[in-house]
Amino acid sequence: MMYNMNNDLLTRRECTALRGLAILGIFLHNYCHWLGPVVKENEYQYFQHNVDWLAQAMESPDLLLPAHLISFFGHYGVPIFLFLSAYGLERKYGGPATISATQQQQPGVWPFLRYHFLKLFKMMIVGFICFTLIDAVTPGQWHYTVAQVVGQLGMFNNLYPNPDRNIWPGPFWFFGLMLQLYIVYRLLLYRRHWGWTVALMVVCTAVQLFLNPEGEPLNRWRYNFMGGMLPFGFGLLFARYGEKIMLVRMNFPSLLMCWVVTSFFIMGASDSFLTWTLVPALVCYAAVYFVKTVYQLPWKPLREVLIYVLEWLGSVSAALFIIHPAIRKVFIPISRHGDVYTGLLLYTIAALGTAWLVKEVMKKIPNPKL
Repeated sequence: MMYNMNNDLLTRRECTALRGLAILGIFLHNYCHWLGPVVKENEYQYFQHNVDWLAQAMESPDLLLPAHLISFFGHYGVPIFLFLSAYGLERKYGGPATISATQQQQPGVWPFLRYHFLKLFKMMIVGFICFTLIDAVTPGQWHYTVAQVVGQLGMFNNLYPNPDRNIWPGPFWFFGLMLQLYIVYRLLLYRRHWGWTVALMVVCTAVQLFLNPEGEPLNRWRYNFMGGMLPFGFGLLFARYGEKIMLVRMNFPSLLMCWVVTSFFIMGASDSFLTWTLVPALVCYAAVYFVKTVYQLPWKPLREVLIYVLEWLGSVSAALFIIHPAIRKVFIPISRHGDVYTGLLLYTIAALGTAWLVKEVMKKIPNPKL
């Protein structure tokens, strides 16, 4: 296995900005899509009705158009996180074949899985405690079963039948997904030929085409690692062969054009079940092009503001992910009673401020050691 990693493919700051972009979409989406009049997304299943609903909203735009777009597309922050996770794993553990074994981290299977389980658990448990406390004292409490609580603590509730009704808060399905992908990476992809990654990407994506677009089998498929294999595998391949599969050494006009063209492809591909399965990969392309475009913006004031916002969001992305479901439950009644953007604004301010506080608290919790 001969490949050489290029440290300039994505800088540390660009990765932080990508995390910021991803969490911005996710935490806004997870508010907007709970509002009745707002277009719903095609995240785990493909509903043609939702596509037609969005098209109608764009043909006759009103004040809810921003909420429609955030609701429909915001969940694609998840593929960006999967892409970055695989990219980081491969850069940390894969390593080019030209580096000696003593210079690389080569953990055993159990130490690797234990370390990453504890990293996920540290995040999850803080958010889960915060959510259950707020959920218990606000209207509309979720009635947990023992199996649901144990499944969340063990991060295997993605495997339950009807995951929509067994995972609460909903965004916490991501922890089970990531744990599965860590297992897949270490057992099947770690320091293996690129063909293993491509084969898994092709098989996991192709199987979806044989399932009912609106059926429960597709829903369960996409709740688990199979549904995230395309962006995750793309991130791994990007870490190894980025210059060959994606043009990143370009000037501002070229990057801007690539971002615009890829964004149009995303819009078009979302209109068909066949091409919808490929949208997560297109989103990763568009996100990388967008962030690199931002870092090359010729107008310095705008460039510095955008970079600051994205990097700050990226720095609190983990805390914001775990705390936003609890904050949403407090403020969403405001939007449901008619003041859509007032509730959204208050939610955003409270979620960002609380995320900063939670980040500081999490610093006090010891990190696991490999």
